[in-house]
Amino acid sequence: MTTGTSPGAARLGPRGWLILVTLCGATFMTGLDYSIITVALPEIGRDLGFTSTSALQWVATACLLPTAALMPLFARASDMLGRRRLFMAGVAGFTSLSLAAALAPSPGLLIAARAGQGVAAAMIGPTALTLLTAAFPEGPRRTRALGVNGALLSLGFVIGTIGGGLITSGLDWRWTMLLLAGIGALVLAGALTVVRETAGRTRTGLDVPGAILASGGLFALVYGVSTGGEAGWGSAPTLAALLGAAVLLGSFLAVEARHAAPLVPPHLLRRPTVAWGMAIGLVTFGMCGGATLLLSIYMQDVLGYSPLRTGLGFLGEGVAALAAGTLAARLINARGTAATAALGLTVQAAGTAAMAALPQHGGLAVLLALSAAMGFGHVLTVVAAVTTITSGLDRDDQGVAGGLAQMPTYVGAIGVAGLTAIAAARTEALARAATPAAATLGGLHAAFLAAGAVALLGAVAGGVLLRRAGAGRAAGRSADAPAEHRLTA
Repeated sequence: MTTGTSPGAARLGPRGWLILVTLCGATFMTGLDYSIITVALPEIGRDLGFTSTSALQWVATACLLPTAALMPLFARASDMLGRRRLFMAGVAGFTSLSLAAALAPSPGLLIAARAGQGVAAAMIGPTALTLLTAAFPEGPRRTRALGVNGALLSLGFVIGTIGGGLITSGLDWRWTMLLLAGIGALVLAGALTVVRETAGRTRTGLDVPGAILASGGLFALVYGVSTGGEAGWGSAPTLAALLGAAVLLGSFLAVEARHAAPLVPPHLLRRPTVAWGMAIGLVTFGMCGGATLLLSIYMQDVLGYSPLRTGLGFLGEGVAALAAGTLAARLINARGTAATAALGLTVQAAGTAAMAALPQHGGLAVLLALSAAMGFGHVLTVVAAVTTITSGLDRDDQGVAGGLAQMPTYVGAIGVAGLTAIAAARTEALARAATPAAATLGGLHAAFLAAGAVALLGAVAGGVLLRRAGAGRAAGRSADAPAEHRLTA
């Protein structure tokens, strides 16, 4: 069965590439932020005099929480205020707050600036994706653009780990924030010159109760997951946060079903391609994010790598991410999103599960090969999931769909927490009969096997369910751009 795609259907053209570089530059910037600041945390703690590790961790968490909590709100607000306008406001805010973070003289001011960056990133995430899907109509061009976007999102993490080590070793941690400000200035210049506003805005009012419940529920969920590992999963603050998240998000769904203009239309959540696309995204982000964190522990605590050498150890994953982003469009156009998602998760599962064979000494070639397999499969899956979620929708749903497609990136922290808990429990069980390095390695092996099993289960279930949902080849087929997907002149 052929798709009827002409050889030149996926060509983006000079202006298309400029738009893509601008919008993907924003995605790359927000992906770079988390990893580059994580590498720089020890230096930040020494320079600004943070009193404890838990206090220092808020430099990263203060940005993550508002991003996850406010993304649905800004996704709907973009439909009302204009996607380009909100995107530019987010980029301008992120840029200026990155500069403020670079100049922060105290822990409190740095954390405040990081929280502001998180709010700005919540504006950037859904609007960048929605502007991208509006600029490239459904079919090979959009799929290729999403492939580049997915590759750069993953590459941002890898470059952040390497760049963070280089900058903090040779210069000063403040240069990490200055780098983000510089990228933001370039993205803002591109947005001013090549990115156009999408046609039309919705006239409905904002669902205030839904916005409060969704933001509060997501904030509580990510807070509970992010702090549970250190505070203890049975601790009162963690249990209260997770219980509060369940109550708030359950109330949100109940309110949305009755609201005339809901923040997230229930028909969108009931759409099988959206629901299963988000589920697949949650699996791939949770398992890949958790395994990547555990690989960092493996390189530093078992192999004794420095932070810079650890960053270089992720080069295989970064190169594979770029390759997968290039290949994803061809696979989706030829085989469909369901088959591509299943293939991607299968490759991710195989690479991750095989990490249970990583040795206590040496093994760099094996490490690079397995992390590359995991990264390759992850990006294939991400592109297929985002293509599934954003395809076949009305113009008025595009902004919300852009926010939903970004949510697994942040809610995937649940997977990170789960794998970390498995590793810790197994390490503790082995600690009495093994050396610290051997016990740590045994814990990591158990977590890698668990991550591989979950990804494989996602591959089987997700592939079948997406086919039943009718995703199949439809999202990858070439199609003329309907009026609502075109940009105004």
